[in-house]
Amino acid sequence: MPAPTHLAEALRAGLTQLDIVLDAGQQEKLLAYLLLLDKWNHAYNLSGIKDIGQMVAYHLLDSVAMVPFITGNTILDVGTGAGLPGIPLAICLPDKKFLLLDANGKKTRFLFQVKTELGLDNVSVFHQRVENFQSPEQIDIVLCRAFSALDKFVGQSAPLVSGTGKLLAMKGQFPAEELAALPTNCTVTGTTELAVPGVEGTRHVIEIRPTDGHLKQD
Repeated sequence: MPAPTHLAEALRAGLTQLDIVLDAGQQEKLLAYLLLLDKWNHAYNLSGIKDIGQMVAYHLLDSVAMVPFITGNTILDVGTGAGLPGIPLAICLPDKKFLLLDANGKKTRFLFQVKTELGLDNVSVFHQRVENFQSPEQIDIVLCRAFSALDKFVGQSAPLVSGTGKLLAMKGQFPAEELAALPTNCTVTGTTELAVPGVEGTRHVIEIRPTDGHLKQD
C-alpha cells in the first residue's frame, strides 16, 4: 500500500532542505518503513511519537541527516530500538553494511520483519546487549541516537571499532557536561550542529575517536 501523499511530500521537501538526493525507490522504502513502524507501534510501543506525520521529521529526516557523516563500509547502530537511525541510513546507503543491535526482543523482531519486507540485504539484526556483542566483522563506525550518556556510549562502544574507526552520537542540545565527562583516552574530533526540517530545537552530531586503541570500560 503506497504511503499517503502528504507523507511523501513532507519527506521530499525535507530531503531537499537537507540537500540529500534519493531516488524514488529509496523514498518509497523510507515511507514503507514508516508505515510498518506506525502499524507495529500500536502493539509494541516502539516509539513515543504516535502521529505518523511527526514521524517523518523526528524519525526519517532526523536519521537521514546523519548521511554526510557516514564513512567506511560497516556501521554498527547500538541501542537501535525501532531501527533509528540504522534502517533509514541503510536505505540511503545500500552499498554499506549496517549491523543493528538491541537488547529488546520485541524491537529486534520488528527489525527482522522490516529487513524481510523491504529486502534490506545490507542489514543484519542482533538481539544482544552492547557489552556482550562480538562483531562478526571489522566495524568502521559505531553510532547511536539517544542511546545513553556519552561516557557510557564511549566506554561500551569504543572497543568495537577498528583502529581507524570512530564513534558518532546524535544528541539534542549541545552536550557540554557529557563532553567534559569523557575519558582522557579519546578525542572529540568534531561537533556539528544540524537543523532538521520539522524538528524543534537543535541536533548535534558528536564525532569521537579513541586515541590509544580500545578504551577500557568502567
